[in-house]
Amino acid sequence: MRPIQATVHLSAFAHNLQIAKSRAPKAKVMAVIKANGYGHGLLNAALGLKGADGFAVLSLDEALALRSAGYQQAILLLEGVFSADELEAVSQHHISIVVHSDAQIDMLLNAQLPHPVSVHLKLNTGMNRLGFVPAQFSYALARLTHCTNVANITLMTHFATADEALGIAHPLALFNQVTVGLDLPKSLANSATILRFPEAHADWVRAGIMLYGSSPVATETAASFDLKPVMQLNSKILAVQTLEAGDSVGYGHQFTADKKTRVGVVACGYADGYPRHAPNGTPIAVAGKLTRTLGRVSMDMLFADLTDISDADVGAPVELWGTQVPVDAVAQAAGTISYELLCAVASRVPVKVLD
Repeated sequence: MRPIQATVHLSAFAHNLQIAKSRAPKAKVMAVIKANGYGHGLLNAALGLKGADGFAVLSLDEALALRSAGYQQAILLLEGVFSADELEAVSQHHISIVVHSDAQIDMLLNAQLPHPVSVHLKLNTGMNRLGFVPAQFSYALARLTHCTNVANITLMTHFATADEALGIAHPLALFNQVTVGLDLPKSLANSATILRFPEAHADWVRAGIMLYGSSPVATETAASFDLKPVMQLNSKILAVQTLEAGDSVGYGHQFTADKKTRVGVVACGYADGYPRHAPNGTPIAVAGKLTRTLGRVSMDMLFADLTDISDADVGAPVELWGTQVPVDAVAQAAGTISYELLCAVASRVPVKVLD
């Protein structure tokens, strides 16, 4: 069996959830566990985050899997229903839905449901992805208010720049202006907003990447927020090559040694979810010591510099990311974000769950 393995630490989930609760003590926490729990496994994430007040997912199948597993918390479909025939199951299993379009309101108005459905009405405050623009919002709210298939309404938006220097001042002011006088629950804050902007915590916060132990803010480390990594991606050294000055390694000879260099061949590649575009120098740990990757990532293998780790040989343990190597550091080196790396872990990588 190939030695690569992802380990999911449930205690880290619980710790990070507590950070979210402590940052927003007056709000309920909705744990975002879409995309197969950001690559950690939907039910693994739900188990680790069982103390959350609710879960947010993308698809009805995910919501039904949570209900089948016995979770009774609020469950929210972040893009709502995709067709009218999903409303029956939504109603039957008491699943909440985001409403972001007139078509979805039409579905609710025309449906015959066993129970009214809780909805989150989405205002577009500048993301320009989903939601009603301010001029359409009051009419959408009126239609939902008079719909017998709607149980209650929460007002929501999503901030496009909560993780950047621009912040949320303008979209928050717009949201407050559009919703002034409306005595309804509100859901505004993603992870970056939870950690940076307490004025926008409102009634519900939607914690995402922070629950997985990654920083939502590029200029701040996860450790600076006291977040703990949930996933460790580990493997081992398969072989060791010794390069002389002028020798190269890997496809395209992307690394050429300028001195005698020991190279460890690691059992992990882009087919396992490691980024192919990670350059020379991406951080990696071998035998408990930090080092760097060399050369181009292959489908099933990549290369680590063992020159200064004399005791590392075939079978030496490797951490691709986790406690020694933050996933954010790998993502930054590869020119991407941790969300992509975590979600991209391949199904062929076995997952071990630890308390």
